[in-house]
Amino acid sequence: MISKAGKALNGHLDHRSPLVFDTRELGRRPGAMKRLTRTVEAPGSPNLGIDGVIGVPEKAPVALDLRLESVMEGVLVTGTARATAEGECVRCLEPLAIEVEADFQEMFSYPDADDRNRSRTADPVDDAEDDEDRFFLEDDSFDLEPVLRDAVVLALPLQPVCKETCAGLCSECGIRLDENPDHHHDAVDIRWAALQGLAETVQDGEKDNMGGAEPGVDEKQEK
Repeated sequence: MISKAGKALNGHLDHRSPLVFDTRELGRRPGAMKRLTRTVEAPGSPNLGIDGVIGVPEKAPVALDLRLESVMEGVLVTGTARATAEGECVRCLEPLAIEVEADFQEMFSYPDADDRNRSRTADPVDDAEDDEDRFFLEDDSFDLEPVLRDAVVLALPLQPVCKETCAGLCSECGIRLDENPDHHHDAVDIRWAALQGLAETVQDGEKDNMGGAEPGVDEKQEK
């Protein structure tokens, strides 16, 4: 198993990405701070959000307000992301768009700080598991994308609706109820459906008998 520290040292960051940030200005001086405001294009594959439900479309603008603070272990990143998410209402299936604001805070550790702070008696297996839950700097830079994805997902509704009072669709014919508030179907009690069919059959039979009366009956009545 390769820890995130190991991955960071191998140099996997794409420094051309707008979501990769350089922290060298902080100079590893605890207490040093830097604020950033940047608008970036939303990453895709998959879209930023809940796949198949709602999300920020690929290349849509995402406004970022960040605070980078140098601490002993690394760089503490605190920020807010704002964007417009698109999806469809779970009740009426109409397209919708909502403004999403996602707050986040994450520590990006120095790889060498991890070695200094690690206990000599610590279990190597536990250390590897801890590394899987941590983010590390690479060449004093960090990739915000995984943190941003997690924050946006948590900020989005799992069941988006176009409005809280949306009545949805008719379960029988699928018509949109908000546009047809008086729409309804006459309910038939299934317990009486068979008897109703039998009664209609009997009525039809009586009509047939009346229409096919025996010849000569009217003549006898006239006499």
